[in-house]
Amino acid sequence: MKAIDRVFTRYPFFGSRQIAAYLRLEGIIAGRHRARRLMAKMGLEAIYKRPRTSQPHPQHPVYPYLLRGMVIDRPNQVWCADIPFVPVKRGFLYLGAIMDWAMRKVLSWRLSNTMHADFCVEALKEAIARFGPPAIMNTDQGSQFTGSAWITTLTEAGVRISMDGRSRCMDNIFIERLWRSLKQEAIYLEELTDGFKANRVIRDWMAFYNTERPHTALERRTPREAYCAGRDQKLAA
Repeated sequence: MKAIDRVFTRYPFFGSRQIAAYLRLEGIIAGRHRARRLMAKMGLEAIYKRPRTSQPHPQHPVYPYLLRGMVIDRPNQVWCADIPFVPVKRGFLYLGAIMDWAMRKVLSWRLSNTMHADFCVEALKEAIARFGPPAIMNTDQGSQFTGSAWITTLTEAGVRISMDGRSRCMDNIFIERLWRSLKQEAIYLEELTDGFKANRVIRDWMAFYNTERPHTALERRTPREAYCAGRDQKLAA
């Protein structure tokens, strides 16, 4: 599963047949049917990357997607959140992060060994405490983001809630790209033996991403530079 995830992160358009063939080149013998079974277990589908770490809860409310056609160009206009899995030596951990949509800045994050919503809510509360609430929060329809703790935190802060349509990977595309960069540039370059090392590697990469890694979409500025500049312009106005 770790080998499949590594290949799929690099080539998200690969299906089970291509994954199996690619693994053979690396000396890992797995037939197409086994690759397909394991991909289904991880929630991986060709064309786009979306590990189904967030499963809907049938009794939780679902909110409409509010961002269609919207121009998103200033800090704290829209935040987004998501949960990918992080492979370690003896299994997987789960990473929850809050990101400013327009400026690509990671505002807070938490690593957990369970899928309970607590670590996501903690990251959300930290981001609001440090940066103030956004106008809109966008997530998928996973149970962590439809549960009462998450919804209550947002509504008490006066935040409007937006959720992706089912099976629409493009609705939260920027944070999906963040996960792909994190895995390619850090996670798969290290041997993550346990949660302590995973936390250190992710912490170092997040700091690099926010403060040193320029973005073409941000006029070659870092996310931190773009976020601070945008907030300064808003205060000046």
